[in-house]
Amino acid sequence: MLPVTTSDLSRLDAEQLRALLAHSQREVAAMKLLVEKMTHEMAVLKRLKFAAKSEAYSPEQRSLLEEAIDADIAAIEGVLEKAKGKPPAGDDKQQPKRQPLPSHLPRREIRHEPETTACPCGCAMKRIGEDVAEKLDYVPGVFTVERHVRGKWVCAQCETLVQAPVAAHIIDKGIPTTGLLAQVLVAKYADHLPLYRQEAIFARAGFAIPRSTLGQWVGTCGVQLQPLVDALRDELLKHSVLHADETAVAMLKPGKGKTHKAYLWSYCTTSYGAVKAVVFDFAETRAGENAREFLRIGQADAWRGTLVCDDYAGYKAMFSLGVTEAGCLAHARRKFHELWDPHKSPVAEQALKFFGWLYDVEREVQALEPDERRPAIPS
Repeated sequence: MLPVTTSDLSRLDAEQLRALLAHSQREVAAMKLLVEKMTHEMAVLKRLKFAAKSEAYSPEQRSLLEEAIDADIAAIEGVLEKAKGKPPAGDDKQQPKRQPLPSHLPRREIRHEPETTACPCGCAMKRIGEDVAEKLDYVPGVFTVERHVRGKWVCAQCETLVQAPVAAHIIDKGIPTTGLLAQVLVAKYADHLPLYRQEAIFARAGFAIPRSTLGQWVGTCGVQLQPLVDALRDELLKHSVLHADETAVAMLKPGKGKTHKAYLWSYCTTSYGAVKAVVFDFAETRAGENAREFLRIGQADAWRGTLVCDDYAGYKAMFSLGVTEAGCLAHARRKFHELWDPHKSPVAEQALKFFGWLYDVEREVQALEPDERRPAIPS
């Protein structure tokens, strides 16, 4: 959001001011979470560095934390730059000098010229030079270099200079193309390749990229992609029926040398919706307030719909606040199966038969539209 001046505020009505305040509060909350996460990871690194030898970690474990710090620092710097509207003063002086890209890498030129070289004064412009910017691209196993050549054209009569504008990039003045950034993100999050392993892979391909640099790229991409995550969440909350579940993940606890349970909460649309969307929300606890916060329960724009979930008590509080509970049939069937399997309970056996009949009906009507499905279900 662009900075708002006092004169701008005076022209806003009460509803717009409330919306502006809500947006500002969300930005502050997001910044606090990033700062808390980075502080937590810094504490872990200090503990690793100064702890007793019995609590020391392997270089690979330490590397995972170091690259997370690099990613978070880049993310916070990106958020601060957006909030200020310009890079921090003196920031360029603190950046290390970038080495030129190796000359042995293949290069392909992409030329950018003005749409017209006719000067407004009527004269034909003459090319007087060009600016060249090199971007590092990557096809799995092969590095190439894109040479972006922007010709300079000038009018000899009135000295008007024309040049094609610099194309937008994910990382301003950075060397990676979108293809290389996509490769790093997909390898890290989809293929589960830590950055120190990617560093070794890139070195074998002919150009070693330090893991600290890769971490900065990941953090910056996270900031750039956040609007898409927010938009996906907003789209998800437009649906009247959602599924929710939470999965335990191991999280390193600082100072203890072992992990503890954190949770990845998932929210998704139904298989019958026009939009198939899933949003994951990480939380350190299994507290129900995590789900209520994601669904904005208790806020003016709170989600109101039917939530398909298991019988976990953390969801219960929101069912008295406008959310309709839809129990998961698979979880209910599991309890009867656990009763039947060791004891062969006749009651549980009969219940499992009922579940089987219900599943048969579901399979029969699965391909039908909702209006066709209702009369097809036996009363």
